Amino acid sequence: MSDNPDESTIRRALLISLTVSVGVLVLVVGLFALLGEEAPVEVVIESDVMTPIAVLQPDIPALPFTDITATSGVDFVHQNGAYGARMLPETMGGGVAFFDYDLDGFQDLLLINSSSWPWQPSDSDGYSRLYRGNGDGTFEDVTEAAGLAFAMYGMGVAVGDFDGDGWSDVFITAVGENKLLRNNKGGGFEDVTAAQNVAGTSDAWSTSAAFFDYDNDGDLDLFVCNYVAWSREINESVDYRLTGLGPAYGPPSDFAGTNAYLYRNDRGVFTDVSLEAGIHVQSEATATPVGKGLAVHPVDLNADGWLDIVVANDTVQNFVYINQQGSGFVESGVSSGLAFDNGGLATGAMGIDAAYYANDERLGIVIGNFANEMSSFYVTRTGVFSDDAVVAGIGAASRRALTFGLIFLDVDLDGRLDLLAANGHVEPEINRVQTSQHYAQPLQLFWNCGADCTRQYLLAEAPLTGASFVGRGASYADIDNDGDVDVVVTQVGGPAVLLRNDQNTGNHWVRIELDAKQVIGADVTLRVGDVVQRRVVMPSRSYLSQVELPLSFGLGTAELVDEVTVNWPDGATQSWRNLGVDRIHWLRQD
Repeated sequence: MSDNPDESTIRRALLISLTVSVGVLVLVVGLFALLGEEAPVEVVIESDVMTPIAVLQPDIPALPFTDITATSGVDFVHQNGAYGARMLPETMGGGVAFFDYDLDGFQDLLLINSSSWPWQPSDSDGYSRLYRGNGDGTFEDVTEAAGLAFAMYGMGVAVGDFDGDGWSDVFITAVGENKLLRNNKGGGFEDVTAAQNVAGTSDAWSTSAAFFDYDNDGDLDLFVCNYVAWSREINESVDYRLTGLGPAYGPPSDFAGTNAYLYRNDRGVFTDVSLEAGIHVQSEATATPVGKGLAVHPVDLNADGWLDIVVANDTVQNFVYINQQGSGFVESGVSSGLAFDNGGLATGAMGIDAAYYANDERLGIVIGNFANEMSSFYVTRTGVFSDDAVVAGIGAASRRALTFGLIFLDVDLDGRLDLLAANGHVEPEINRVQTSQHYAQPLQLFWNCGADCTRQYLLAEAPLTGASFVGRGASYADIDNDGDVDVVVTQVGGPAVLLRNDQNTGNHWVRIELDAKQVIGADVTLRVGDVVQRRVVMPSRSYLSQVELPLSFGLGTAELVDEVTVNWPDGATQSWRNLGVDRIHWLRQD
């Protein structure tokens, strides 16, 4: 029996209509993916029936921050020495660290300054500043009393107890020689750089650094990123210019690469083992250094109990140093999937952080990139990473910014790690030649939506509506002891900004403080029902910066923590059960 001609015509029309509808839908979904927005509907196609189903997106909670800088006692203003000649280091500082230097239980704040150039002296002292925390969101400047009243062209900071006496020491990186400052039991700091031979070379430009125990011998070793080969003479010979603008800050591609430093700690004495440990990476074609490191994060990528190293390199491939059980490292960025972005290209990589962001076995490593490049969001799958920036939900929004410092933190205490990005351009006059870009840029806060969303992260309302910053370093700590973490952002050539977290969700929390000879590298899991959160004590995060050592866990509506398990850096494991909420727990190693 043949088809009725009218029915055939209708069937063909319906088929064409369905085909066109599917094509339009694919185009719409593709556009939403490109723009970083959630598509408004999901479509289920069964046979020749297409049924639209609404995607329910949870409302982003209010995530308010209040700028309390003016009332906090923190009056730091970063100097970069800029005088019109466009010296490249003027664009890159400075770092910040939260740590409890005097062990009074309150987080203190160290801000790194860059000062003026020797050939362009300034009336300002150019000191970095140490502020002692009072536990209520206010601070007192103790720079001079702590022995930190000295000038250097500082960049970044690392904090760790390198001599095992229980007090956090400080390493400051610089354009020129670096400094190691030993903590005299809260009474101030002593310069031990020369005795420890960790200054580096006088012509180096060091950036981010990290204390960590790479050989599992119980003391903290030190990794130091170096950026590009730079001097006043090299900078002047580059003579970089932008059309219609004149002299401008040259890109790192105009400067040669460098090698990082690795200092092994042998019972409180450092030895430079950079070359023998496999840290130097040379170009096969030119036999010259490749690296242009701006940020470092030690993390155990392959779960073998030995900390590996990820280095964010600017305009060249990122490095992944796989730890060979303490005997050295093998650089494996390409085979690990972390060397390039999802297009197979090197990026202008700035800051870095890593976290078990989805409360499962997936490790995410996020790297902030240059303007018009998405921040990279690498996710591990069977030991290999892929850049899931678009899938994760941060792609398009991050592409609009030039991101330096970025940190995972649970802003609303719902038990899921959000992501904060500090943004700002390097060229003050960029808007004259690129109207889509501005020197000062808003902070970005990506709320972790969890399993309820088609994408893990949603761009929340700006933490400070209408405010823009020339952002560089970013760090967090609970400065007022209310259970949520507060934020500090540094600005190149401008004031630091202290932001109090004023969320009022009513969610519960716990803070975990560990008591052991060394706590950096400790792996902590917290279980509430079938939800497991995992954190690693690793203060070296973000860009040039350090976060506090205590770990903050949001609990949502849970009123009891079922279990906390600590895998200590020496391999021992302990568990605690039935912990109360909305309080600090001090967990001591047996």
